[in-house]
Amino acid sequence: MTGGEVAGILVAVFWAILVSFLAVVLVRLAQTLKATTRLVADVTEQAVPLLADASATVRSAQTQLDRVDAIATDVQEVTSNASALSTTVASTFGGPLVKVAAFGYGVRQAMNRRGAAATGEPADGPAARRRVVVGRTLPSDRRGKNGKNGKKRD
Repeated sequence: MTGGEVAGILVAVFWAILVSFLAVVLVRLAQTLKATTRLVADVTEQAVPLLADASATVRSAQTQLDRVDAIATDVQEVTSNASALSTTVASTFGGPLVKVAAFGYGVRQAMNRRGAAATGEPADGPAARRRVVVGRTLPSDRRGKNGKNGKKRD
């Protein structure tokens, strides 16, 4: 055997090994493509019902939103009606109610003056001067002769 023949045999062996490796890679690539095809088919089979369910849910939500919108419109109408009713009641009964309250106050004042005249006490006596104003402090000259702590001032 000559050197050229040995070189030819070596090239043929390396070529056969290379083709074998390429064949193995192609077989594995074919298996991967089959698995990917199966996976895509399975996802498609599961996605179609999910999309149908999602579509039904969106339609149901839209129906509920339409109902809520109708309710909100009704509430707005009721609110405006209540406001109108309140205004009507205030204008109808407000004036006469103020007049009745003023009349009652006048009668009470007249009765106080009449009672004060019967007892001989002046109408602007101690009973008339006792007024409490909550949250107000009288100026120091109106507190009397004693100071804040009850001590006599100089």
